[in-house]
Amino acid sequence: MSEKKIGILGSGSWATALAKILCENKTSINWYFREEDTINYVKEHQHNKEYLSSVQFDLDQLNLSSDINEVVEASDILIIAIPSAFLMDALNQVEISFHNKIVFNAVKGILPENQKLVGEHFHDVIDLDFDKIGVITGPCHAEEVALERLSYLTIACADINTAEMMANSLRCHYINCKTSTDIIGTEYAAVLKNIYAIAAGIAHGLGYGDNFQSVLMSNAIREMKRFIKKRYQMKRNINDSAYLGDLLVTGYSNFSRNRFFGNMIGKGYTVKSAMMEMNMIAEGYYASESAYLISKSDGKNKAKTPIINAVYKVLYQNENPRTIFEKLTHKLD
Repeated sequence: MSEKKIGILGSGSWATALAKILCENKTSINWYFREEDTINYVKEHQHNKEYLSSVQFDLDQLNLSSDINEVVEASDILIIAIPSAFLMDALNQVEISFHNKIVFNAVKGILPENQKLVGEHFHDVIDLDFDKIGVITGPCHAEEVALERLSYLTIACADINTAEMMANSLRCHYINCKTSTDIIGTEYAAVLKNIYAIAAGIAHGLGYGDNFQSVLMSNAIREMKRFIKKRYQMKRNINDSAYLGDLLVTGYSNFSRNRFFGNMIGKGYTVKSAMMEMNMIAEGYYASESAYLISKSDGKNKAKTPIINAVYKVLYQNENPRTIFEKLTHKLD
């Protein structure tokens, strides 16, 4: 792995956290920033001014560029960490072939343009073999990475050796890694948990207590299992950290931007005003529409998804959160 050059596409909090982790073990990384001004700031102050500003970098380990093609061309392995709502625009700028690359997705969202997972897009549209596509997921908040609090990641790839190779690059004294071959299931879990975290936030904003939250999360993991099984059947333990663990931390943590977003909706904010207040991306907002449309496309054979449906109705059909969640309480057990 030390001979492989790693590139990161994205400059948000999760991209910054991954850069920090990789720098613990690797001499240098290529890193794409959209804004040249941000690169100049990092070079002057040794940290990302917008995200995880407490993380200091050794500039000798960073090859920073605002040219996405330069980073793609210079890297053998690419980690995608651009929010799903903006990823397609970024990929449309890439003129370099991905076919001799290994691509790991760290985006916890669905592409709104085609309702595909990022891994599915690279396989179906860019025609990259699944052996060269991976997922970096698990219950791991960027903010806790910055604090070097013990965290756990799951690295998934159809080629388990490739997964282990990436896991070895990410392991350090505060990051534990396990590997998996369930690239579709782990990626869907990373997407769906954001929707359920919004639901948890809405419930909290409406005044529901811990007792209801526990029932909501219990139903959410079962709903996740049904949804993923419908998309891709294989042997998996839904109670593993990549599924249940990620759901719990995103649903309950104060670091969860999706829960925070939902909390504001529950308190009466509009979607637009909540987004402006956050000044950050809540992936669950976009995922709720995509997941709803994916499930709906299954017709009569679709999985039962009352929580996804409720979040979608609140966010996209402007239905009253209190009314929708009152109805939802009768659909949970």
